[in-house]
Amino acid sequence: MKNIISNINKAFDHRVRLGIMSVLMVNEYADFNTLKEFLGATDGNIASHTKALEKQEYIKVEKSFINRKPNTKYIATRIGRKAFQEHLDALEKLISSGNTIENKKT
Repeated sequence: MKNIISNINKAFDHRVRLGIMSVLMVNEYADFNTLKEFLGATDGNIASHTKALEKQEYIKVEKSFINRKPNTKYIATRIGRKAFQEHLDALEKLISSGNTIENKKT
């Protein structure tokens, strides 16, 4: 039997990264403060996890100024969207296979 968890992407193991990608999958972009407030995370959490996702090229970062204040905007890349969708598909398969095992017991 093929390892059922082999397609689960380790880049999305942490709940903050999972949250960041979830937000970016349904929104064109999100800024730093929006992610921080929505996910209930600290500045350091958002900074380190967005950096990890950026390193994987799953998100891109755009920095600008709004009324002289710095603004950091995050956008899911095509690669990131594909990787996250594959991760979700793998989780769905895992959940389905768990149900299949339970049905075989009865």
